[in-house]
Amino acid sequence: MVTVSIMAAAIMNQVDTTIANVALPHMQGTTSASREQISWVLTSYIIAMAITTPLCGWLAERFGRRNVLLVSIAGFTLVSGLCGMSTNLEQLVGFRLLQGMFGASLIPIAQVILMTLNPPEERGRSMAIFGLGFIMGPLIGPLLGGWLTENYSWHWVFLINLPVGVLAFLGTWTYLPEKLDEDARPFDLFGFGLLALGIGAMQLVFDRGHAVDWFESTEIWIEASISALALFLFGVHCATTRHPFVRFEIFRDRNFAVSSALGLVVGVLMFGTMSLLPPMLAGLFGQPIMDVGVAMAPRGIGTFFATLIVGGLIGKTDVRLLALVGLGGSAISSLMLSTMSLQSDMTVVMVTGFLNGFAMSFLFVPLSTTSFATIPPEYMNEASAVSTLIRYIGSAAGISAVQVLTSHNEAVVQSRLTEGLRPDNPIICWARPGMDIGAVEGAGSATGEAVRQALMVAYIDTFWMLFLMCVIAMPLVLLLKKPPQHDMGGQSELRPLHAD
Repeated sequence: MVTVSIMAAAIMNQVDTTIANVALPHMQGTTSASREQISWVLTSYIIAMAITTPLCGWLAERFGRRNVLLVSIAGFTLVSGLCGMSTNLEQLVGFRLLQGMFGASLIPIAQVILMTLNPPEERGRSMAIFGLGFIMGPLIGPLLGGWLTENYSWHWVFLINLPVGVLAFLGTWTYLPEKLDEDARPFDLFGFGLLALGIGAMQLVFDRGHAVDWFESTEIWIEASISALALFLFGVHCATTRHPFVRFEIFRDRNFAVSSALGLVVGVLMFGTMSLLPPMLAGLFGQPIMDVGVAMAPRGIGTFFATLIVGGLIGKTDVRLLALVGLGGSAISSLMLSTMSLQSDMTVVMVTGFLNGFAMSFLFVPLSTTSFATIPPEYMNEASAVSTLIRYIGSAAGISAVQVLTSHNEAVVQSRLTEGLRPDNPIICWARPGMDIGAVEGAGSATGEAVRQALMVAYIDTFWMLFLMCVIAMPLVLLLKKPPQHDMGGQSELRPLHAD
């Protein structure tokens, strides 16, 4: 029951990262907001979660994991209800900000609790269950949000959290044992302030860059400069102060450092692909939103079946082999997507979705288990918060990177195709006999087709980039040390950087 309750809270948080996306047009109409203003419903949640995530490690040390988890579940559930009852944009954005703050602790605290409650031989299975919720939550969100919005109203996108949150709170309160033996370090307010400023500004760059043409905008230059300066000062501060907000010695553990680097790749692969497929299917292939959700469903099915398998393999099979299988499956999935054309049907998307979901479990679960295998208990809260933050950064960076690459390639290819739209071009005469490009109707038809072809080529190039990323990341897996099977909390490589 502890696992069920904790996972219900974690899934609730993960679903909320994507469930509101499809309801934005309806929210925009109800609140009379502009397209730019309504995007803050998403941005406020993501920024609040990114800023608050590093804090949850210290909170767990100071107040206990159980208490922090209970407060997070209760706050997240209450604010979800307030989001559903919002009547204007200001209320909605404000409550989403609070929702992100309360939800930030759910994933890292749930991960640590599952790791510490289970004996070493069961931690692989517990991380498989955790991975199921972490991966499937963002997949369920758009489909559930679309169905609730179409059949009821956008308010139910948030109100659906109420029964789940209440059950998760009662289950956690009843079955999770109290444990208050964590020794809290002094709170490094200056370090937290620098990290919050750096991460918040970075998230604004990722969220706003595409809308304001990236570094052509003064806004992005200001935000990027603030982020770089704050993060640089944070690094100097943590390396020189006695009780830093983040103890950099956790990165001396090779498994944690390598798993964190691969966590960035996981974020890019999972959320990058998920951000590409829905607009491609709806825009280029003309699929209705519910059909897009159906086409994406095999990804969740693949994740489910892989979880049943990989949980039993942890501890029996070299985790490096499992991670390589995950990267290989993701590479094949991206390569298959890069072969699509405007004549492709949804079979390719469904097959590659199943394969990608299957591969993500084989990648996420071994990394989650190995990442903390040799981390001492006193570093566990902090390491989980940092690991979660790194995945969030990878997700945000991945979404922004694929958008930039796709938009840039579309413009380049469209320019080249448009140059060839001339009446004397023999290829045009052969492909479209009888078309008069000199006429308005013929020119419009040819230009529209050029736009479609350019966008398709841009998507193909982006999928090819994701394939190359998988291949390049494979050697990193070999740097992982196989933890002792008899003791998943094996010998630590950590040595303090700061003398007390």
